[in-house]
Amino acid sequence: MQRKPSNICFEEKREARSGKREETRPVPFYGLSGVGLFFLSALVLLFLPFLCRGAQMFENASEAKLSNGLKVIMLQNHAAPIVSFQVFYRAGASRETTGKTGLAHMVEQMMFKGTGKLSGEKFLQKIHELGGTADGAITHDYACFSDTLPSSRIGVAIEFEAYRMHNLEISEGDFRTEKMILREERRMRIDDTPEAYLLEQVYAAAFQSEPYHWPVLGWNDDIGRLTIGDVRAFYSRYYTPANAYLVITGDFDKKKLLPQLEDTFGKIPAGEPAADFLIEDPPQRGERMVLINRPARVGRLVIGWHVPNLRSDDGYALEVLQAILSSGKSSRLYDDLVRGQAVALEASAHYNLLSRNPGLFYISASFLPEKDPAEVEKAIYDELDQLGKTPVGSWELQKAKNQLEASFVFDQESIVSLGLKLGEYESAFDWASISAFVPSIRTVTAQDVERVAAKYFTTQNSTVGMLVPPPPPEPSPGGSD
Repeated sequence: MQRKPSNICFEEKREARSGKREETRPVPFYGLSGVGLFFLSALVLLFLPFLCRGAQMFENASEAKLSNGLKVIMLQNHAAPIVSFQVFYRAGASRETTGKTGLAHMVEQMMFKGTGKLSGEKFLQKIHELGGTADGAITHDYACFSDTLPSSRIGVAIEFEAYRMHNLEISEGDFRTEKMILREERRMRIDDTPEAYLLEQVYAAAFQSEPYHWPVLGWNDDIGRLTIGDVRAFYSRYYTPANAYLVITGDFDKKKLLPQLEDTFGKIPAGEPAADFLIEDPPQRGERMVLINRPARVGRLVIGWHVPNLRSDDGYALEVLQAILSSGKSSRLYDDLVRGQAVALEASAHYNLLSRNPGLFYISASFLPEKDPAEVEKAIYDELDQLGKTPVGSWELQKAKNQLEASFVFDQESIVSLGLKLGEYESAFDWASISAFVPSIRTVTAQDVERVAAKYFTTQNSTVGMLVPPPPPEPSPGGSD
């Protein structure tokens, strides 16, 4: 379905032809006085120009290809003499195989060891001396290396990134050290963090075919089995121009930049592109359950449903639904579950439009240990049922759209986040599809929201995870007071 962009940022509420006003769900103002409402209106008017430019902000983005096929995505912004240079590799955890999980993360970490020409430590020191930053990230879908520095010194980033794309040094000593670090990182971030451990188990149960079944950090036993040969083979296979793309944003001259890139990156052998196919789990035929008993300060509940991403028009309706449920203290989950019924300490909804394969829309809630998790689960489903019984009103719908559009626009005030967003879209589908976000969000209707909720939020399509802390131990008989 083709969406037509709207020419306005805000739509006024109109009466139906019958003369009756549409039924709306009241949204609390939390005691805003007339003065408060005046300032709220003033803030909307103040940010209106920024919201209205959301659909046009990527018009100047362009792409080029080097002689070896390496794609270069560029967006010039001369507001400050700074440039963000980002290298994306299609080498996320989804490229791993069973028994070798954690390998993509291992290679991403090894990239900071540098090359024989320039160590990673000296490169970071040089970037910091220039007042810049260098960072890396790994997801299921990609690995990204980001350098931010004065635009006059962009050559420092170009030279180092091009050299480590083809000449990374992987020593036995560095490999052993990184293996210990990765296992410790997994222990701290997953095994010792109850909410992260629960979410990891929910994903493992929800996905059977897709590589989202295993965590980016890998399973602990798999990390222990990795060899230096695994690391070298993964690096050689995926860290090539055929499986990478550059995203450059900020203050640079495109005509001068492209020859520099050709003289460095363009000389690297292209390599073979990895198989580029999408994997989707078969339709789920019934509710799946994960029950975890382990010590924790609070209990936790996660309910996840299989949903599409931006390759489907339903993705934009799911974005709006996530904002309605979970964006701010006037959102439905907070207003009803936390403030109203007080069955949860916190509740939030999560959705990733930019996953490469279809992912999960999940709702998480924490509750006191003495609370029955079944009561929390029922409260969540009751809230979802209300989407059909009490239609989303125009004010609530427009508020959610405004929040999404404002977040989208304000996130791009940084050239780093601007480049990251372009890179994420390229990983998920195509960087040019970023221009469809704002107009697509604006055209979502209340009926779209209700439709996707009814379509995807079914018990049959769900995976439920419960973390229930065990009761405290009984005091030993005859113990001292």
